[in-house]
Amino acid sequence: MSDLIDELEKKIKDREAKIGIIGMGYVGIPLGLEFAGTGFSVTGFDNDSARVKDINTGKQVIKHIPAKLI
Repeated sequence: MSDLIDELEKKIKDREAKIGIIGMGYVGIPLGLEFAGTGFSVTGFDNDSARVKDINTGKQVIKHIPAKLI
């Protein structure tokens, strides 16, 4: 178990950990942007197909977050 923890700690320190966020709303999008901004690879998941399409095409889905950041 210690080896797994050590491996995870190394991946986090080296920004090699892959981050998954469930829910691309008012919490998920800003959280994902923060992780991505520090070098992590981020994948977001949402069950609203229209929101997923908007995010994937770079549309602004939250008023205070500019489309250029999506």
